[in-house]
Amino acid sequence: MRMLQRDWRAGELRVLIAALVLAVASVGSVGFFTDRVKGALTRQANLLLGGDLMLSGDRPLPDAYANEARSRGLAMVPVIKFNSMVQTAGDATAPVLSDVKAVGAGYPLRGAIILADPNSPEGKPTRDIPAPGDAWIDTRLAARLNVAAGGTILVGDRPLKVGAIVQQDPEVAGGLLALGPKLLMNLDDVAATKLLQPGNRASYRLLFAGGETDAFRAWAQQRLERGQRLESIRDLRPEVRQTLERSDQFLGLAALVAVVLAAVAVALAASRYLRRHLDAAAMMRCLGAPQRQTLSLFALQFMVLGGAASAVGCVVALAGQQLLVMLLSAVVSADLPRPGAWPALAAFATGLLLLLGFALPPIVSLSRVPPLRVLHRDLGLPRAGGWIAYALGATTIALLIAGQAQDAKTAMIVIGGIAGLIVAAALIAWGGMLSLRFLPSRGYSWRYGLANLRRRPLASSLQIGALGLGLMALLLLTMVRGDLMRNWRASLPADAPNTFLINVLPDQVAGVRASLKQFVGGDTAMYPMVRGRLVAINDKPLDTTQLADERARRLGEREFNLSWMSDLPRSNRVVAGRWWQPGETGGPGAAGQVSLEDGIASTLGIHLGDTLTYDITGTRVSARVTSLRKVDWDSFRVNFFALFPPGVLETMPTTYIGAIRADSGSAWVTSLLRDFPNVLIIDVDSILRQVQAIIEQVALAVEFVFLFTLLGGVLVLEAAIAATQDERKYDAAILRTLGASERQLVAAQVAEFLTLGALAGLVGAGGATAIGYVLADRVFQIPFGWNPWVWLIGILGGAVGVALAGWAGTRGTLRQPPLAVLRQLG
Repeated sequence: MRMLQRDWRAGELRVLIAALVLAVASVGSVGFFTDRVKGALTRQANLLLGGDLMLSGDRPLPDAYANEARSRGLAMVPVIKFNSMVQTAGDATAPVLSDVKAVGAGYPLRGAIILADPNSPEGKPTRDIPAPGDAWIDTRLAARLNVAAGGTILVGDRPLKVGAIVQQDPEVAGGLLALGPKLLMNLDDVAATKLLQPGNRASYRLLFAGGETDAFRAWAQQRLERGQRLESIRDLRPEVRQTLERSDQFLGLAALVAVVLAAVAVALAASRYLRRHLDAAAMMRCLGAPQRQTLSLFALQFMVLGGAASAVGCVVALAGQQLLVMLLSAVVSADLPRPGAWPALAAFATGLLLLLGFALPPIVSLSRVPPLRVLHRDLGLPRAGGWIAYALGATTIALLIAGQAQDAKTAMIVIGGIAGLIVAAALIAWGGMLSLRFLPSRGYSWRYGLANLRRRPLASSLQIGALGLGLMALLLLTMVRGDLMRNWRASLPADAPNTFLINVLPDQVAGVRASLKQFVGGDTAMYPMVRGRLVAINDKPLDTTQLADERARRLGEREFNLSWMSDLPRSNRVVAGRWWQPGETGGPGAAGQVSLEDGIASTLGIHLGDTLTYDITGTRVSARVTSLRKVDWDSFRVNFFALFPPGVLETMPTTYIGAIRADSGSAWVTSLLRDFPNVLIIDVDSILRQVQAIIEQVALAVEFVFLFTLLGGVLVLEAAIAATQDERKYDAAILRTLGASERQLVAAQVAEFLTLGALAGLVGAGGATAIGYVLADRVFQIPFGWNPWVWLIGILGGAVGVALAGWAGTRGTLRQPPLAVLRQLG
C-alpha cells in the first residue's frame, strides 16, 4: 500500500487508472441502460398482453379456440385492433391516425387499466371497460385532438363520448416503446363504425387466463394456421424483445471498441511501469526478497489499483446510463426501474480482466529482475512472457467480445472487423509516416518534430490508428450520416406523393377522386387492392418453417396486397420475362398470369415460370409467374409485390388505395373524412419527421457510446507519451545543452503532435468516407456526394485536438534542469 501511495503521488499510474475507468464506464453505461429497459419490460409483462396467453390472427379466429378454452375453464376476452382516423365531432382539429383497440367485457384478464387522475400522479386503476357509446383515449391523442373527458370524437361513422383519459393500459401510452396515439372502445361499437370492411388490416385476438393455459397452449399450438400466432407472458412480445436484444448487442459491441483501445493504453502504461520499477525490484531482490514475494507485492498493488479504478468506473457508468436514457427518451418512454447489480459486476470484471490480461506479464517480469542489475544497469529488460503475454491479452479481448455478442458467428465477425479496422488504420498510418520523409521541412522545429515521429514508427502508427478509429466513428455518425439523409431526400422525385389514402371502398372511388380534385387539385389515380395469402408454389403447400431466413418466413406468413393493371407502372421495369399484352386475361381458379417484384421472389425462392396459389378470403387463385419487376420503392408511388392482368381478381373483396402530393394543411383532410370516415389518410411527411426525430436521438446515443472510443484514442496517445517521457526528457536536456531554446523545443513538440493529429484525422476522414460510400452505394442505393468538410474538419480537428493533448502531456519534460537530467543519465 505504501508503494501504491508513492506511485500515485508520483503520477506513475494515472494513465493506467484512466484507461481502466474508461473501459468500465463504457461497458457499464450500456449494461446499466439495457438492464433497466429489460427490467421495465419484465415488470410490464402482464401489461404487454393483458392475460396469460394471447392468440392473434389477421383474419377472424375460428370458434374452435374459444369453445376449447371454455371447456377447459379458462377466462377469455375477444379483442380487435385496427387503425382509423379519429377526429373531434366539431372538426375543430385535424384528424389523427390512431391505433384503435376494441375490447370485450372482462378486459384485461391480467393487470389493470390506469386512468389519469388529476389528484394522483400514479393514476386510478379500474377493472371496467368503456361503456357502449364511450371511448377512452390516451394522453397523446387527447393532446393532439385538444379534447378532454366529456368531449365527442368520431371513429368511422360512430360518434363516441370521451369517457376517460388512459394513463396506462396493455399496449397503450405510458408503457415501454409506446410510439403512437391509442384509443380504447367497446367491442359492441365496432359494427357501427363500418370500418371493418373486407380486405381490412385488423388484428383479431383472444386473451386467455386461468390455471390450464399451458395445456391449452399445447393444444392450440398444433392447430395454428398461417397468419396466427400464440404468445404468453414468458414470450414478452418477441418483436420487442428482439429489438432490445439487438440494441443491447450493438451498443455493447460499440462500447467494446473503446475497451480495445483502453487495453492498448493499459499495455503501454504497464510497460512503462515495468521500466520505471526495475531498480526498485532489483533492490528488493538484493535485500533478500524472494521472487514469489516480489511478485505478490506488485500483484497486490495492481489488484487494489484495479479494484479502485473499476469502482470509480461503475460510478461514472451510472451517470452515463442516465444520459443514455435522456438521449433515447423518444424511443423508451417508460419509467425505468433502478439498475440491478449484474451490470456493475460485469463492468467491474471487465476492468479486472483488462488488468489481468495486459498488466500481468510486466508484473511477472518485475519479479524476475536479477539482483545484479543494481551494479549493472545496462542489463536488458527481463522477458515479459513473449508470445504468451500477447496471447493472454488477445484472449481477454476475445472473451469480452464473445460475451457481449452472445453468438460465436457474430463474435468472430466483430473480432475480425475490429482487428481489420485497427490493422487498416495502422497500415495507413505507417504509409503516412513513410511519406513524411519526402515532405520539405523548413526550420529546426518542424525537422525535429517530424524526425521524432519517424524515429518511433510503430508507436506513432499505433497512436494514429487509435485516434483515427475514434474520429472515424464520430465523423460517420455526424457529418456522413447527415450527408446520407440529405442525399436520400434529394433523390426523391420532386413530385413524389406525400400522402396515401387507404381503405377506399369501390362505391366511394368516384366521390373521393372528386373531393381530392376540389381540395387538392388534379386527378388522382385509385388502384384496386385485394388481400391474399400465398399458400402454394407449383401446387406444393408453402411451408414457411423450411425457409432459412427469418424475413422470408415473416413474408411468407403475411397477407399480400394484390392488384391488377393493364400497363406497367411508371416506377417499375421488367427484369425477367415479359409484361402481358392487351387482351391477355384469366379468371378465378384458372392458371392466369402474375408479375412479381424480384426482391420478394428472391427472398421466397420463386422463379420465372412457377405457379403461385393465393388464398383470398377462402377462394384460391392460381397464376404463373410470367415476369419479374424491379420496383423503385423510393418513388413513394403506389406499388405492389404481385400484379395480375385485368379479369382475374375483380370478383374478390376489393378496396382502393391512392397517393397524392398535398400541402400540410388539414382542411381538406377534415372535409374528406366528413364524407368518407372509413378512409385512412397517412401523412408520409409526418411519419418521416417522427422517424427522423427518433433517428436523431438514437444517433446521439450511439455518438455518446463512440465518444468513449475517441477518449480511448486520446488515452493511447497519453500512454505513449508517458512511455517515452524519460526519453523526451533526456533529448530535451541534450538539445538545451547544445543551445536550443525552450521556445524552439515547444514548437518542435507542437509540430510533432500537429502532424500526428492531422494524420489521425486523415485516417478518420478516409474511413468515414469509405464506409459512407459503401452504405450509400450498396445498402441505401442512393448517390453518394463527396463532402470536403468531412476531410477538413477531420484533419483540422484531429490536428488541433491532438496538439493540445500532446502539449499538455509533454510540457513537463521541458521544465527539468538539463544538468540534473544529465547527471541521472550518467
